[in-house]
Amino acid sequence: MPKGPGSGALIAKIGGLSLSRLSLAYSPCPNDTFIFGAIAAKLVNLKGMDMDIHLHDVEELNRACRDSRYDVSKISIAALPHLQEKYGLLYSGGALGRGCGPLVVSRPGFDLKDLVSARIAVPGIMTTAYVLVCLFAGQPLKVTPMRFDSIMPSVSRGEYDLGVIIHEGRFTYQGYGLCQLLDLGQWWEQQTGLPIPLGGIAIRRGLGQDLARKVDHLISHSLSLAQKNPRLTENYIKRHAQEMEETVIKQHIELYVNEYTNNIGEEGQRAIKTLLTMGADIGLLPHLQANLMAYP
Repeated sequence: MPKGPGSGALIAKIGGLSLSRLSLAYSPCPNDTFIFGAIAAKLVNLKGMDMDIHLHDVEELNRACRDSRYDVSKISIAALPHLQEKYGLLYSGGALGRGCGPLVVSRPGFDLKDLVSARIAVPGIMTTAYVLVCLFAGQPLKVTPMRFDSIMPSVSRGEYDLGVIIHEGRFTYQGYGLCQLLDLGQWWEQQTGLPIPLGGIAIRRGLGQDLARKVDHLISHSLSLAQKNPRLTENYIKRHAQEMEETVIKQHIELYVNEYTNNIGEEGQRAIKTLLTMGADIGLLPHLQANLMAYP
């Protein structure tokens, strides 16, 4: 049975039925565990497939996909140009929306006019958050990448002037004595009128369009089950959210799981292409040459 290079995929055809073992990777953030919880709990009929599930920070996922480590993975939209030959996006499971962008935070007294010379912590060089702060500055910035949950403590201790925060940081930064200088999502919407494209679910192109459609359907079904009965995934979400308060978990899911999570749609695709084009125009990203989506 053939095995793709650097891949966890094992595909066999028996009597015309495709059986697959796929590696599936996503973050431990509540929106992802909400989306994939029914798959993880085997509440979704995988129709002959097995899923090896891995949970990591999104920048770690970006780097893993650069090495083709996973067959299906959450990635930052800004990572896609670096991965475009190997991966295409699925329509469901992504993180796009309005009012949900990264924030630039600091200790009291800092001014955005000093952005270019500031010591800035970001949640990864391939994250959309990094691209957005550079787009705001109009140029690539010198930054220090670190895990997203280390940024607020580091800025609070004075090790960095600014932090670009994502995920539940929107709801907790004030507890670190920090103030918001800029809502990058709000800035993006004012500039483009489009939803902000944060993350998407990517699948290896070598697996073929038919399998991509099948996986997309399974993710959509998993999401639908969670939306109809949130209690199905409640324990799974809490287990991976660790110390996060229930109210923050609820806010997180309500913000990042929305109409675009069900289907990126034409507007979502336009938003993604706009972000990637703007990033390429300031020399931050490679130009997108391949098709955005894994299948038409």
